[in-house]
Amino acid sequence: MNSLFNMTEAAVLFTAFSAGLVLGAFYFIALWKTVQRLPSAKNPARLMLISFVARLAVVLVAFYFLMEGHWERLAAAMIGFIIIKTMLTGHLGRKEPASGMRHKAA
Repeated sequence: MNSLFNMTEAAVLFTAFSAGLVLGAFYFIALWKTVQRLPSAKNPARLMLISFVARLAVVLVAFYFLMEGHWERLAAAMIGFIIIKTMLTGHLGRKEPASGMRHKAA
């Protein structure tokens, strides 16, 4: 009976971890899309603020319902969130400037 509980809890934690991956992907891809739209936006500050509030609201509400009062679930989701952030930062991160000018490290 005890091993059944452990398997069930492991499945719940894995689900929370997976949800954290999805939430992180949503948050950081939406951020990336917002940053790409900034140069052509009529009011870039408003776009950035609305995007931030919307992304934060979705992620915080999802984390709240996901954890169901268990900090372990929140921790698993946050680990997934941070892992996808690291992966997307490496994938979408800094590119070489289009003008061919390179920045020198200080």
